[in-house]
Amino acid sequence: MAEWSKAQAWRACVPLERRGSNPFPGVTASPELGDNMDNQKNADEKIKHIVRIAGTDLEGNKSVHYAITGIKGIGRRTARIIAQNAGLDLKATMGYLSDEEIERLKKAVEDFEKNSPRWMINRQKDPILGIGRHITSSDILLTLQEDINRMKKTRSYTGIRHERGHKVRGQRTRSTGRKGAIVGVVRKKLIAAKGEKK
Repeated sequence: MAEWSKAQAWRACVPLERRGSNPFPGVTASPELGDNMDNQKNADEKIKHIVRIAGTDLEGNKSVHYAITGIKGIGRRTARIIAQNAGLDLKATMGYLSDEEIERLKKAVEDFEKNSPRWMINRQKDPILGIGRHITSSDILLTLQEDINRMKKTRSYTGIRHERGHKVRGQRTRSTGRKGAIVGVVRKKLIAAKGEKK
């Protein structure tokens, strides 16, 4: 059997009533292309190219669902729930949202930990506060540094490993992680220098 061209393969997959010379029936070339370009410019003037939520600049040309994922600590699943809690269309463009809708979105981001199950938040039991929190944006790095400093102060094994700059999670260190002053070549030079002194 001979190989099909792209057009033949397309026609074989499309029902009879939709077949024709144009593979995209709803799309036609517009003679008023200039007018369309002017309308596009007017639309672009109204768009907010940057929307600020939770201390993060979000891209205005993306859909709400994917724009919210620009905030650190919010993934696609979390973003979907936040947009639904705010009562927004997931596919709406972020830059075209009204100020009132953006405020609703900000409120939904702040109240995410109250409106979601405990297993879904990213800090389920804070050791200091004793409650579950969902941390976003710059608070993630601050919380991480506080945790490491607390481990160093309590002299836990993990804290000591952090302090010394060694691997923390039980990895082997014989052949990897060899950074710092004492490596094999330097050691040989030190031994040679001691031998000359004797």
